[in-house]
Amino acid sequence: MRRHPVTVRSEDAADDNAVIGYDPPLRTYFLHAFEDPDTGELGLWLATKPEEFASLAELVAAAAAAGFTLEDLSSTDVADMADEARRPAERSLAERFGWPLR
Repeated sequence: MRRHPVTVRSEDAADDNAVIGYDPPLRTYFLHAFEDPDTGELGLWLATKPEEFASLAELVAAAAAAGFTLEDLSSTDVADMADEARRPAERSLAERFGWPLR
């Protein structure tokens, strides 16, 4: 899993330390932003379930629906995430043991 820098904006705030990427074990794109400096908790955390966002476009649309925009995402980073998403993922530990995923 690689994490790429991105700027996330809401109507009244911006986070230029946000990260976006693809999580192979969960087989989903993810976005983390607005980390609380005291607790480390995220104000925005998209993709907490397996296969939640199969494409980067789905993730961006979910962020927009929640009132957030993404900036400074390079074409190199987009290509890197797409390459990672194309690779076959190994079954997760939960899948190997037959635990429910949802």
